[in-house]
Amino acid sequence: MLRITSATLYTCSQRVRLLLPPSASTSTEISPSKRVENQRTVDSLYELSVDIRKVRKFRGWVLSESSAYVSETADLLRDMGADTTAIAHILETHPEAILCRPEDVATQRDLWLSVCPSKRQLMNIIEKFPASFFTLTHHGNQRANILYLQNLRLSKRIISKLMASAPQSFSQPVERNQEVIHTLREIYLDLGGEDSNLRVWLQKLLSQNPYILLRPAEAWRDSLGFLREKGFTTEELLSLVSSLRASIAELKPEDMQRAMDYIEAALCCSKEELKQVVIRCPAILYYSLATLLGRFQGLMDAGVTMEQVKESPNVLELTTQIVLYRIQKLASYGYDIRSGSLDVIVGTKKDFEASYGKLQLRQQRPLFNPVAPLKSAEE
Repeated sequence: MLRITSATLYTCSQRVRLLLPPSASTSTEISPSKRVENQRTVDSLYELSVDIRKVRKFRGWVLSESSAYVSETADLLRDMGADTTAIAHILETHPEAILCRPEDVATQRDLWLSVCPSKRQLMNIIEKFPASFFTLTHHGNQRANILYLQNLRLSKRIISKLMASAPQSFSQPVERNQEVIHTLREIYLDLGGEDSNLRVWLQKLLSQNPYILLRPAEAWRDSLGFLREKGFTTEELLSLVSSLRASIAELKPEDMQRAMDYIEAALCCSKEELKQVVIRCPAILYYSLATLLGRFQGLMDAGVTMEQVKESPNVLELTTQIVLYRIQKLASYGYDIRSGSLDVIVGTKKDFEASYGKLQLRQQRPLFNPVAPLKSAEE
């Protein structure tokens, strides 16, 4: 009886096993969704003191690639002056670097060294922008764009900053960058700028906003054409372009129109007064309506008047929380913002601390009476 039962159980178990899916098998097969890690890659990274858990968490797929150049990448970085800590940091931040072929990395290094004074300076850039350096695409475009910008007599510092912050602008065909630069030159000269100062002006724009070259030339023409129709003079337009750090090319005419319509209605100002508000606070052109509404309402709730905002429109650059904090800070020293100027609270934190310090010093310093008798130290 026992022999029959055992045979029956064995037969049933075999049938059940045939019905089970492969993933339920007791074999050591790995699910396709979970790739096997390249143990050699893991060991090599571990020897370099790289945090494997961090790589596995954010870029786990890198560890599964069959081809990796861990030691070669580390040697190239070491040759540029990187120490053990820097190498580990770079490979943790951008582990995709180990997938780049050594010859491609060497070519990239030579390209970047053409605008970097030394390997040490290049290494400083790589530590901050590893993804930009290890984006090894379109070496021909990169070389052509570097040569073009050098021919414009732009400084190496500006070019290297552009390569680090906006590498896409160097991967695109040089003709696109030439078109944007040509448009900027036309705008600058059309707005009254002098050709002799063009290089300095262009370097300042590129330094302030490295993404300029990624904006289509048409965007510049549309934005400036809109503001010109609003009555801004050439001198005012040039000031706006410089103040907005070239982000004016990111603004759409319809968005600027909505912002200006709101400010005009909220401050009950004329067209000319609106122009002066925009000139003194260009940032309102790219704030959303929700942001402008929230900040203006916060000022009204704090007891600020429309006339005060009109006189010091830069206050709209501050968040409501910062405005309230500064008003309370000044109130503790007897300064009533409702009866004074808003200029004392606008500006950076450093600007405010300077204004606040003057008020504090004024309160603590006793008034000097020139006719009062002097007291000796003994008295």
